[in-house]
Formats: sequence, structure tokens, C-alpha cells
Amino acid sequence: MKPHDHEECCCSGGCSCHSHHDHHEGHGMQAWLPVLITALLFGGGLIAEHLFAQILPARILYALAYLPVGWPVWKHAWNGMRHGDWFNEFVLMALATVGAFCIGEFAEAVAVMLFYTIGEEFQERAVRQAQSHIDSLLDMKEQQVEVFRNGAWTHDLPEQIQVNETIRLHAGNQIPLDGILQSEKGRFNTAALTGESVPQSKHRGDALLAGMINEEHVIEMQVTHRYEDSARARILELVREARSRKSATELMIRRLARVYTPTVFVLALLIAVLPPLFLAEAQTTDWIYRALIFLVISCPCALVISIPLAYFSGIGAASRQGILFKGASFMDRFPHLKAIVFDKTGTLTYGDFTVLEAHLEAGAPDNALSMACSLEQLSSHPVAHAITEYGKKQHLTLLPAEQVREVAGKGLTGTVSGHTVEMGNAHLLTAHHLPIPEEVAQRIETVIYLLIDGTYAGYFLIADRIKEDAARTIQQLKRAGIGQTVMLSGDKQQLAEKVGKEIGIDRIYGDLLPEDKVKHIERIKAETQDEMAYVGDGINDTPSLALSSIGIAMGKNGSEAAIETADVILQTDHPERIVTALCISQATRRIVWQNIILALGVKLAVLLLGAFGVANMWEAVFADVGVALLAVLNSIRLLRMHFD
Repeated sequence: MKPHDHEECCCSGGCSCHSHHDHHEGHGMQAWLPVLITALLFGGGLIAEHLFAQILPARILYALAYLPVGWPVWKHAWNGMRHGDWFNEFVLMALATVGAFCIGEFAEAVAVMLFYTIGEEFQERAVRQAQSHIDSLLDMKEQQVEVFRNGAWTHDLPEQIQVNETIRLHAGNQIPLDGILQSEKGRFNTAALTGESVPQSKHRGDALLAGMINEEHVIEMQVTHRYEDSARARILELVREARSRKSATELMIRRLARVYTPTVFVLALLIAVLPPLFLAEAQTTDWIYRALIFLVISCPCALVISIPLAYFSGIGAASRQGILFKGASFMDRFPHLKAIVFDKTGTLTYGDFTVLEAHLEAGAPDNALSMACSLEQLSSHPVAHAITEYGKKQHLTLLPAEQVREVAGKGLTGTVSGHTVEMGNAHLLTAHHLPIPEEVAQRIETVIYLLIDGTYAGYFLIADRIKEDAARTIQQLKRAGIGQTVMLSGDKQQLAEKVGKEIGIDRIYGDLLPEDKVKHIERIKAETQDEMAYVGDGINDTPSLALSSIGIAMGKNGSEAAIETADVILQTDHPERIVTALCISQATRRIVWQNIILALGVKLAVLLLGAFGVANMWEAVFADVGVALLAVLNSIRLLRMHFD
């Protein structure tokens, strides 16, 4: 997204407060040059008029001073009218200043346009600052990368590196591509991706993601994804998409702008025309002046700039914490949640399973354990990883597996050494009309059953660990106003209850297939009037994530399907980030309403003062520019808040 891409979202129909920023081709002194020229000529006019009483030279200087800042506004006003947009801030400012010239208020006409332009430049600077805060999170300079090709190390751009090539990175280098560590070990700063300040230690074979920073020594890694497919590229794309998705409050302000600005024009016209017609003592120029004040103060920029900027800043603040909102609308809904539903495995528990026991039935093939581990090695599920690691520790021979596929809610099936091998939970046995073995019927740990050619051959007893911050997360959510916490699990009800009660979950449901989870989600949505969220990480969570009011994916180890379906992505595996997301969304909404109340309150007061002849045009322009700047500064305050 380019620096001015926020323009469309700020003003559409009725106002176009930001679209004029492109008349400054560049930043710094070049952008301020028209303001500087106008200020010098304006100062000369004031000296000529008030110190030397030279009215004609003063008015010539005022007219010249008006051109550098007035011409761009007139240009945009004309372009808007050519496209049927007769009621926008450029027309409003143009009419106000021309009206001031017509009634002899030259100095005030220039002052309105000068201070209006100064205010807009400060606002543009604030927007650029918010933009740079987000871009700097994952900024990667066009660095040359050392790559091993044709028997020698050479340099190339990250975009030119191919999958399976080996690259070398020095201490302090940012990793440009996703890959696998080939060196023995290394330490990496992951703050840009996850928001975690503590560096992570990685060992040979561990995954490295684009955006991490190598903190120690020279390392080598094998590239697994092209530049455009990297984790960093996906995050940037999600943030770009988020900026274009409007919140309900933004859409309300846009609808208001379509009515507000034409209404202001009509009221200003009535103020200028009606009193001189019906009041004998009314002075026409006096009421025209009051109407011009009304036009100046009525500019809705404070609303249409600061509100999108507040959401923009909120999304940026969340990104710094490793939280990606896929749109302002989800940030807007987050503070209203009444219930949060959690998947268990990988969300509240590590999903870092360990095999406690492996049992084979009498008569099972001698290589049954090898066949089981061979099947599971092709799955990315944490349970499958635990079984595969068990096989390696037992020095079992891993055999080729074919036609491997996942059966939703049941397990895995495939062919190993000519035998049909199936592994899964109790639903797998039920599907084959087989009884649950008595020795494991009352165990609360996870049991994975093994079937070979449709015959029960044994089981694996698996244990998981609860995440350290799981209980703390539930407590903090309840203190923050979340009325209900629910846990859904495919594990046994006894195991689910053991985990849920330990961390303080209100409602616990086990023995669930994906379709059962969907039914629970539908019921909870009805109970909460569609104000609930679901947190999950696996492909089996995709239907629940899609159905829930807000889907939250644990993105660090989450499946691609879950990440694509979710509305909010946590780049860490810490559920406590949900509390952070809630705090950021609450702060964003609070600032949005502060801006609305501030802008409408000040403008209404000055509008009334101007209509009754108490406020002058100087006060009107200072009030307009001042309230807009205060609202903008209030919005970017989000980028400096701490949510740890």
C-alpha cells in the first residue's frame, strides 16, 4: 500500500478530505514551500495594512499570498464538480474564501486557506507516521543474499532465490525467506513476526521464517518457499487487506458525510439570505460573513480523517504485538464479545504430545509399530508427530506409505507394505463396529487406535501439556468482561473436563467431531446474539472459524486453512495474546468515540457562535484545524501505547 492509499477509505461521497494530498509531490521542504511563500506574502500584507495603512498594496499582497495555497484547493474543487461531487471540502473552502474576498475580508480569506493547508500538512505527516510504523514492522531492505550456486558463494536478491537453494546469513541479518536451519544452532529475534521480545533458540532442522533476525553467528539455511510465498509476504498482504476493510463506525461516518456536507451548504445559504429578507436591521454583509464562518467550521475532516486513522493505528499496534486483524470491522466487534470458545489441542494445550505407552495385540504383525509410525510420518498433526518421534527413538524402520489421507474427526488411513493401515480415535473403532478395549476405556489420556486390514492391532497412549498462560488468559478475559468461556474438544469428555477445570473454563464439551463443534457454535451464537469468537489452529477447526462471529487462528503452528479462514491471526502460540487483542480493540474503539465527541462538540459550539455573530473567521479556522489535529494526534497515540 502506497502512502496515499488510505485516501479512498477516508472520504467517499460528500467529502474527500485526503485526496488533495497528492498535490504535494514529495515531503519535507517541497511540501511546505507553498505554505512558506504564502506566510511571507501574508506577513507583508499585514505590515502594509496595519503599520503603513497602505490598503491597495496590502490587498495585492493578500491576493498573491492566496494563490500558492488556494490554487491546489480550487483545482481539486473543480475536479470534484466535474465528476458530480458538488459538496466536498474543497468547494466548501473555496466558496468561504472567495466570499471573504467579496465582502472585503482579504486577510481573513488568506488566513483561512493558509491555516487550513498547515493543518492538512500536519495531518498528512501523522498519517505517514502511522504508515511507517506498520511498514517498519516487517521492513526488509533490498539486501543482497549470499547463496551457494555452482560450487561457490555468490550474491543475489531475495526474489531470485529458488526453493532448496542454500543461503548464508551473518549476525544482524534479517532472514529474507522461509527455510530450514542447516547449521547446528542459532538465536533469532522474532519480534517483527510474533511481537515476542525474547530471542528464540533454533537447532538444525528447525523452521526459520522471513522477518526473523539472526542474532549470533553465521548460519546457513535451506530455502523452502519463494520470496512471494514467505510468512513475511503473507503477513504484509493480510495487513494491506485489513486497511481496506471498513468498520461499522467508519461506514456510519461516510454515510453521515454524504448528508452532512450538503446540509451545511443549505444552512449557510439560509443564514446568508433569510435574515436580510425578514429583519429590517440586518446587514447583508454581516450575515454573509456569518454564513462564511459556518462554512469554514463545518468541514468534517476531523471525523473522516481521524476515525479511519484510529483503526489504521489500532491495526498497526496489534501487528506489533503479533496480532493480525483482517479488517477494522473485526476490531470494532471485538469489545462486544460475550463468549469465547476454545479448541483444546494446540490452543490451550501445546499439542506437544508424548507417547506414554504403545501396546500391540497378540497376533498383530511383527512390524505393526513400524507400519503405524510410517503412516503417521506423512501427517502434520501434533499427535502424528509424537508417534513418529516415538518410532525414531525406538529405532523403528520407517517404511514407504501410499494413498495417505486424513478422515475428518476420525484419523488417518493409508497403505504400508501392501496393508491397509488406519489410526485414529474411538470414532474410528465405531466406524468399524469394533468395541473400545476395556484396558483403555477409563483412561483420560488421548488414545490412538491402530487397525491393520480392518482388524484391531493395538493402541498408543498419548499425553499433552497445558500452556503456562492458559489459566491466566481465562482469568484476564473474565476480568475484561467476557461472560462465558467454552472449550470444545475431540478428546474424551473426562480428559476435556480435567483440562478445562484446571484452567477455569466455564463450559466443557468433549467427544466432538468437527460437525458437532459446528452445532455447538451455532447454539452459542444464538445465545450471545452473534457476539462470540472461536479460537482454533487446525484444519478441523476451519468450519468453526468460518461460522463464528470472529474466528481467531493460532497462526504460529496453525494450518494454512485455519489462517485463511480466520478473521484474526495470532502469530504466537500464546493464548494470552487474545487478551492483548481485546485491550487494543477496546482502546481503539475508545479513541474513535473520543474523536467523534470532540469533533462534533467543538464544531457544534463554534457553528452556533458563528451563526449568532460571536465567533469570527479566524476563530473558526483555528477551531477547525485545531480539532482536526487533536483528533489525529489522539488517533496515532495508539501506536505509542503499551499493551504487554
